[in-house]
Amino acid sequence: MTKLRDEIDKVLIGRKKDEKIENMEEELTRARVLTKQAFESFRNTSSIISLEDDVQPHVNIYKNAFAFKRSYLLMEKMFKIYIYDEGEPPLFHHGPCRSIYSMEGIFINLIEKNNQFITKNRDEAHVYFLPFSVAMIIEHLFDPIIRDKAVLERTVVDYVSIISHKYPYWNRSLGADHFMLSCHDWGPRATWYHPLLYFHSIRALCNANTSENFNPRKDLSIPEINLATGEFAVPIQGSVPSDRNILGFFAGRMHGRIRPALLSYWKGKDEDLQVYEELPKDKSYSEMMKRSKYCLCPSGYEVASPRVVEAIYAECVPVLISQNYILPFSDVLDWTTFSVQVSLTEIPNLKKILMEIPYEKYLQMHEGVRQVQRHFVMNDPPKRFDVFHMIIHSIWLRRLNVRIHS
Repeated sequence: MTKLRDEIDKVLIGRKKDEKIENMEEELTRARVLTKQAFESFRNTSSIISLEDDVQPHVNIYKNAFAFKRSYLLMEKMFKIYIYDEGEPPLFHHGPCRSIYSMEGIFINLIEKNNQFITKNRDEAHVYFLPFSVAMIIEHLFDPIIRDKAVLERTVVDYVSIISHKYPYWNRSLGADHFMLSCHDWGPRATWYHPLLYFHSIRALCNANTSENFNPRKDLSIPEINLATGEFAVPIQGSVPSDRNILGFFAGRMHGRIRPALLSYWKGKDEDLQVYEELPKDKSYSEMMKRSKYCLCPSGYEVASPRVVEAIYAECVPVLISQNYILPFSDVLDWTTFSVQVSLTEIPNLKKILMEIPYEKYLQMHEGVRQVQRHFVMNDPPKRFDVFHMIIHSIWLRRLNVRIHS
């Protein structure tokens, strides 16, 4: 914390009043008021509203659909993002697009060619994007033998130093209106080396672990989507609920704290809960998901798992088994309406927990999964309410949480 205070003191010396930021904050205050009014007006209602006229929902999957719709429309009307030009590929302005870290590359690619939110006028931007890819820094600079993680420190700290000396925006807000995005396991670590980036800036992370100082007020959880081929995955129409004859399904390697407990207790021991460490060659992973009512999504080494999105795509109700995990878009989405959450200590009772869910409740959750799919789908170009726009909206909400005073 001493290092953080030193950084703040260094930045604040000699700072002058900035009328541009004062005017911008007045504009954002109006957006805050309008969003809060929508939230307060409909806080106690269970009404189901449509985000778009051509889509009529049957289950309310939102914590407050009215507030979400209001803030989303304000985002579309107002929000502007500036991307720093500094940095060269492959470490900057580039990222992986065919791996478990694909969200880094896909997001950078989509936002760099976006015309709706991106501005070339730095003074009208509400937030500033730091376009480095943690996955690419590790791939190109990290030596697996020497294992010197200082390459992260040198790259990220040097980049922040460059933009903070070249432009006034970082120092003006102490980094609070700047954001980075990473799906790499070491995404949080990459920010740790710079106190303001770690404690002040907006961090979009797949590894949204509160035990590692993930702060939901300023940080946002993004989904982990594994694109093995680089092609955008699309939801697959699974079996109708009445034809899903497998209660629960999981197949995956044993690592982390949770999976060993799941596998040791349920692997190969129950026909209803089909749990595998390695799926038999005569079985198809996607077909098993399409035939299952519930898909088990235990954390591995890190809290996030691509199985959550895979389950949603297969219209299979996710069973989330994790600790300290902030779920993606959970400031908007009510995950209890389309998923089941199970603690580590409840693993021995997993079958009993799922069997005791009333069939009508399961049908509601299944319909909730179908409705929430649109928020986890990648599109190029992006479409309203898809995963790209949900990430942008989450950043918009974090910007509304910040008031910058000159």
